[in-house]
Amino acid sequence: MPPFTPEDMDSVRASFPALSGDYIFFNTAAGSQVLGSVADRVRDYLITPNLVNDGYKAAADFINASPDEIVFGSSATQLLHNLSHALSFSPEDEILLCPLDHESNIAPWLALAARQNLKIRWWHPQLPPEDQPGCVNPKLDLTNPPISPRTRLICLTHTTNILGTIHDIKSLSAKIRLLNPQTLLCVDGVAHAPHRRIDVKDLGVDFYVFSWYKLFGPRISQLYAGPCARAQLQSMGHFFNPAESLDDKIGLAGGWCQELIYGIPAVADYLTPRWEGVVDQEERLQSVLLGLLAGLEGKITIYGEWCGDAKVRVPTVSFRVRGWKSKDLVEAIERETNGRVKLSWGTYYSVRLAKEVLGLGDDGVVRVSLAHYNTVEEIRLFYTALLKVLGLEGSGNGARKSDWKI
Repeated sequence: MPPFTPEDMDSVRASFPALSGDYIFFNTAAGSQVLGSVADRVRDYLITPNLVNDGYKAAADFINASPDEIVFGSSATQLLHNLSHALSFSPEDEILLCPLDHESNIAPWLALAARQNLKIRWWHPQLPPEDQPGCVNPKLDLTNPPISPRTRLICLTHTTNILGTIHDIKSLSAKIRLLNPQTLLCVDGVAHAPHRRIDVKDLGVDFYVFSWYKLFGPRISQLYAGPCARAQLQSMGHFFNPAESLDDKIGLAGGWCQELIYGIPAVADYLTPRWEGVVDQEERLQSVLLGLLAGLEGKITIYGEWCGDAKVRVPTVSFRVRGWKSKDLVEAIERETNGRVKLSWGTYYSVRLAKEVLGLGDDGVVRVSLAHYNTVEEIRLFYTALLKVLGLEGSGNGARKSDWKI
């Protein structure tokens, strides 16, 4: 489909009941707004007897998988911990981890290594010279993963939840297969899934996890395991139960909230015909935001790519302003906008990235995380508030104080 028109955006925003108010949501990476159609389906399941739950098939189809290749859970963290208990390796085998990742794709594997006497190796990013002053942009050399003959598992995020950087997982997977076909690849797609279509078969991954509540859907997460990888998993279920599907093996007979699973087809129905427009809209948004922040050169540090190219990043933009704590800046913007702008600060469970790679403290970064339902007008209003807080209100497109009335 062509890029979103103003009429398309009206339809998009009308699909999310929370957007009917005056708040501006710049915290999608923590949890998106929910489609009204999702809420309707959840309600229908709770009050309508004998509904056939088509959520399993829709959830599998959404990532080009089959229902026996997926399992649901309360969070990506919980699913990866379950997965780590179902895998078994030999002593001295190696797991390759990356400090760019959310802790959910690190801690389970450290615990597995401790239980099974495995070796942990770290894939450290490079900090290239600044392409642009005030830009800190750590990068992995995906063409040369540090794999050894003993590497059995590589864990990596598809998109970092602070930098917004997209990793070329498809190319990495192909490289792994050439270097060591026995190596499994486990990808955290939580920060990626709201912004791009996922095809696990095309990516060539063994495991892929993401959360529907960050994808405009219900509060539930999903893990995929490919056929070869699933065959290596020990069942955690009761001995008398089936042990064929991924749900059989690590679902722990949870029967995860059927009403939430029933809500998933509404997400697929909404996004499937819109993906091209989603990517185009988000590229526009991140280009505008990063372009405006460039006006603060010398006062601001951007973490991640300082460009709006949709091929290299998603609209999760993190920064710090010289002389300000992240927490204080976020609170000042909230005061300036009468609480209307909702953004956040911190390290976002990516403490190793924030501290070890970026050299930051607990205060972390200010994070503006957008979705396709955000608008350029919202970004300009946010930027005006930022300028006012910094005492630079004459430096950009202005907004009236009345714009912040709720």
